[in-house]
Amino acid sequence: MELLFITLAGAIIGLIARYTLPYRHSHGSVLIPALGAVVAAAGWVGLTWLGMKWDGGWIWWFTIIGTAVISVAVDLLIGSLRTRGDEKRLHTLTRTGLAAGGAA
Repeated sequence: MELLFITLAGAIIGLIARYTLPYRHSHGSVLIPALGAVVAAAGWVGLTWLGMKWDGGWIWWFTIIGTAVISVAVDLLIGSLRTRGDEKRLHTLTRTGLAAGGAA
């Protein structure tokens, strides 16, 4: 049951990251919330395998803080890479389009 709760918390953290950080226009609306859910679930399972008790407070804090850090980092990384790639592609297309249009 706790795995369900922490997965839901991860999705909510991902939603908060999506709508509070820039670059939300550069990736899909479900990518970061889904990433948050996956990271939270995987982190929780990993910490329980390492011997942390589900009723202890530390497993919750480690999972929630880790999920927030990873969600923010991935959102910013994907957003900046995508924006840079889009600008480069636009520059390439407009340069090619101008060269072709100018020759006609």
